[in-house]
Order: sequence, then C-alpha cells, then structure tokens
Amino acid sequence: MTLKDRVEQVFPEWQRWYPSLFDAAVDLGILRARVCDPSSLLLSNRHASVRAAAELEHRRRWSAEENEPEE
Repeated sequence: MTLKDRVEQVFPEWQRWYPSLFDAAVDLGILRARVCDPSSLLLSNRHASVRAAAELEHRRRWSAEENEPEE
C-alpha cells in the first residue's frame, strides 16, 4: 500500500486541508520520527557491508583472495 493510499484511507479529503502528502501523513500519524543511533546515519557505517561484499567479490573475481584487504 502506498503512502497516498494510506493517507486517503484515514482522511479521503486530505488535499483540501494539506499542501502536501507528506504534511498530511505526518499530521495523521502515518509517518513518525524514529530515534536512532547517530553513528548509523554515517554513510560510511551504513554501507560498510556493501563495500566489504564488493571488495570480496573483486578479490574473488581477480584471484586475489590470498591478499589481505588494505586498511
């Protein structure tokens, strides 16, 4: 279900009262802020596993598995 569908399910005439779908969703409680660890917001931390998988695949593909990854 899309955000628009969820807002329209709660308040079908939201466009008459709100300038944007986002504003309506926030006011209706469909979108809520979430507290998270500040370190999780850093792209370097969020994408560390993706980067590690890419490095491993690169080493596997180019037969460089015996070399340790550089720090």
